[in-house]
Amino acid sequence: EARRQRRLLLLVVCVALLLDNMLYMVIVPIIPDYIAAMRGGGSAAGPSAPAGGNESGSGGGNRSLLPARYPPAAGGNEDVQIGVLFASKAILQLLVNPLSGTLIDRVGYEVPLLAGLAVMFLSTSTFAFAENYATLFAARSLQGLGSAFADTAGIALIADRYAEEPARSRALGTALACISFGSLAAPPFGGVLYEFAGKRVPFLVLACVCLLDGLLLLALAPPCATGARANMPVGTPIHRLMIDPYIAVVAGALATCNIPLAFLEPTIANWMKDSMGASEWEVGLTWLPAFFPHVLGVYVTVRLAAAYPHLQWFYGALGMAIIGASSCLVPACRNFGQVIIPLCGICFGIALVDTALLPTLAFLVDVRHVSVYGSVYAIADISYSVAYALGPIVAGQIVHTMGFAQLNLGMGLANVLYAPVLLFLKNVCQMKPSHSERNILLEEGPKGLYDTIKMEECKG
Repeated sequence: EARRQRRLLLLVVCVALLLDNMLYMVIVPIIPDYIAAMRGGGSAAGPSAPAGGNESGSGGGNRSLLPARYPPAAGGNEDVQIGVLFASKAILQLLVNPLSGTLIDRVGYEVPLLAGLAVMFLSTSTFAFAENYATLFAARSLQGLGSAFADTAGIALIADRYAEEPARSRALGTALACISFGSLAAPPFGGVLYEFAGKRVPFLVLACVCLLDGLLLLALAPPCATGARANMPVGTPIHRLMIDPYIAVVAGALATCNIPLAFLEPTIANWMKDSMGASEWEVGLTWLPAFFPHVLGVYVTVRLAAAYPHLQWFYGALGMAIIGASSCLVPACRNFGQVIIPLCGICFGIALVDTALLPTLAFLVDVRHVSVYGSVYAIADISYSVAYALGPIVAGQIVHTMGFAQLNLGMGLANVLYAPVLLFLKNVCQMKPSHSERNILLEEGPKGLYDTIKMEECKG
């Protein structure tokens, strides 16, 4: 029964992560209409509206179903508005994560996950009925608040329920595959539904799935049953985890490896159009093939970690080297087919880094601190948020002042130089568990319901 419940909880978390990342990217097909509406040159009322202002004289029937991830530049002020809109989620997530991690450590994982799903449902519903930039900005920021709780609590819940290896790596790898699928499937999903059913339908579909996911979580872990976590050990404060050198190295790697993806998303569309005359469908399809190497990277890392668990640091370092080399190759591409290859390399490398280092964070907490995972995965979420908060705002300015090639070379060099730093994690697998409050409780035998349940799960 415990195994069945944790599989269902894994499903709930995967759906939550899938929804969060689909909502992150599904607004892309709708942004051009809002830009047109703000200019007074179009309407955001439905699928018959043109794809953008006066750039296209045709109606919605000629709009690409796989539009550019970010709309073309239309003016300095609008560029700033678009950048702030896309970054607002990550910025709020970055600000809230320290508080959400501490709260998760105190109250458990299920209630914050449920609260995050409720906020995401409200955010998605707001997106569906938004009619102006201010409402879009509020909905986007609200999504960041929900993500700070849902994403962190969900990953921490997986680490808690899958306490043994290699099951933990497999479960976290499944969650990462859902994140990748959500990000890459959202633009075509939103484009097709927006084209044939209207702008509200994609958001209403996601809102319904979010509601069902919350109801399933409510059935599996009702709030009245979480009082059993009163006996849960007190987690290590987030500021103490941040100064742990091993955790700091992992957090730096997670931030550095995601910078190329976060900085390329808002800049590569315009570069492709300017340098190679890419069409709308080519720009829209640029990232879609990268889903497959990402899933392949997750699968390969999980299998290797099961066979050679002491080489987790090496898988992460190899991933960063691949990301660095791929980033440097992007400016050398001269056509659509060539661009896909380095982008696939970047996503494959990110899969290696994430799949190797996310379980390492849980292991470091197990052996050096208390086995409560809210704060440590809040730190991981902060690392991601730093990259995605800076990307939409900073990347365009760097390209404008220094050039697209210099941006990619800098990101590639940063990853290549950081890869040897992961050697610091080489002996992590040989660490012995510390005599923390959690271990003392287990050595003395289960005195509370939480410890009794955990020991029964271990026996199972």
